[in-house]
Amino acid sequence: MIRNKPRLAIAWVALTLALAVHVADEAIHDFLAFYNPVAMSLRDMLLWTWMPTFTFGAWIGGLIVAVSALLSMSWFAFYGARWMAWAAILFGVMMCFNGFLHIAGSAYLQKFLPGTWSAPLLLICGVWLVVESVRQLRARN
Repeated sequence: MIRNKPRLAIAWVALTLALAVHVADEAIHDFLAFYNPVAMSLRDMLLWTWMPTFTFGAWIGGLIVAVSALLSMSWFAFYGARWMAWAAILFGVMMCFNGFLHIAGSAYLQKFLPGTWSAPLLLICGVWLVVESVRQLRARN
């Protein structure tokens, strides 16, 4: 059981760093120029849909805070907090979904969307984190 804790923590850090690379990829390729018009269009079509639009400063600032918070949570993974395996599954699945949406959206629109270059990294690290989380949960039983 002890030996699985560092593996989960390393996978957590890897996915968090992959997310940081993904944020940089989106920022470099002007993600908001794609996202904000889509959000406004969906709000107009589906009156009940709430999708915020962002300025660059608010968007990048919020993501820097989120990535920093996720990186600081790795401390709990290194010290074997029981709840981290469940948090890691949630984080891994969310990032796999994010990576998949970038790739599927690019295929559907037949052009590279911002963030598509780093999406495979999110998928790989997300799957790795989920696998390590499941291993840790099974080791406890």
